[in-house]
Amino acid sequence: MNEMQLKYGCNPNQKPSRVYVENGELPIEVLNGKPGYINLLDAFNGWQLVKELKKATGLCAATSFKHVSPAGAAVGQPLSDTLKKIYWVDDLGELSPLACAYARARGADRMSSYGDFIALSDICDVSTAKMIQREVSDGIIAPGYEPEALEILKSKRKGTYNIIKIDGNYTPDPIERKQVFGITFEQGRNELDINNALLENIVTDNKEIPEDKKRDLLISLITLKYTQSNSVCYVKDGQAIGIGAGQQSRIHCTRLAGQKADNWWLRQSPQVLGLEFVDSIRRADRDNAIDVYISDEYMDVLAEGEWQKIFKTKPPVFTVDEKKAWLSKNTDVSLGSDAFFPFGDNIERAHKSGVEYIAQPGGSIRDDNVIETCNKYNIAMAFTGIRLFHH
Repeated sequence: MNEMQLKYGCNPNQKPSRVYVENGELPIEVLNGKPGYINLLDAFNGWQLVKELKKATGLCAATSFKHVSPAGAAVGQPLSDTLKKIYWVDDLGELSPLACAYARARGADRMSSYGDFIALSDICDVSTAKMIQREVSDGIIAPGYEPEALEILKSKRKGTYNIIKIDGNYTPDPIERKQVFGITFEQGRNELDINNALLENIVTDNKEIPEDKKRDLLISLITLKYTQSNSVCYVKDGQAIGIGAGQQSRIHCTRLAGQKADNWWLRQSPQVLGLEFVDSIRRADRDNAIDVYISDEYMDVLAEGEWQKIFKTKPPVFTVDEKKAWLSKNTDVSLGSDAFFPFGDNIERAHKSGVEYIAQPGGSIRDDNVIETCNKYNIAMAFTGIRLFHH
């Protein structure tokens, strides 16, 4: 099969719609469902991301994609009891490495991951399928599926869940094209190999980047390679914890992603772990309630008549001072940027979210200011010399 007809394009009025290859056959097999235009954009970008993560780290990988940018990405590191609880997987028993990877990818920003398209680097196993089964998701792409896992996934969305198998050995042409306004754009594919060699030019006083932090920096850079620019990515312990995508200003990327990283850490605080939800609350409503509770809009869920719909007992306000105290405990965070930081204000914001290691291209006329700000906080920063814009 060298083409697939689609229901419509990005929007229902955009017809006709299809995907096709000019030579050979499509590298995918649709095992269930009828994926749409945006589903396939997410699937193909997500697959490239997890394939590169596995190549760079040697670990299985997963990503949770929404609107052609990752909401989360991670490798298969074991989960602590706290992470199992905040990712709502503490009742699933022993988890496979691949299931741990998806729990991390989905759980980093559960608000954004709602209705995601999933990409897995390895054959989907039963442990991962059971986790996916109860999440709101549009579909999945993987190089294969265990028979029982496939049947579990086929049961989702009343049998319409999108399940795609991709040829793991597929290699695209080195030249890629797209049309905008009837005009064809052509460029060489971004085949840049992201590896430890990009982290050798450490320009700060602190020259020490431990091996596990190099891994985290590689995760950030590979994630950025498939994130709509401008973008930055905060990573900790093998998973993205905050991704800022598609912002026109670099500092706004850093702030957006930093706030997401802060929210991820706040969800692990005793105040949030101690919340007692009513038994009937839906998973999505629980996620939304936590997001509001830790925000400045907390009274939306604590007002009289409202909290009773969500909590068994009314929680105390999570004060600004309490949040600051908890956030100060988040350390050893790594940060990647798809282009240079133009000013030291990005470093100031990153420091507030526990960043101690940075990888960015360098090349700003204010590199001296950025390096000086890193030295102020003993942050180790590598200049990669490469830009990772993605559009």
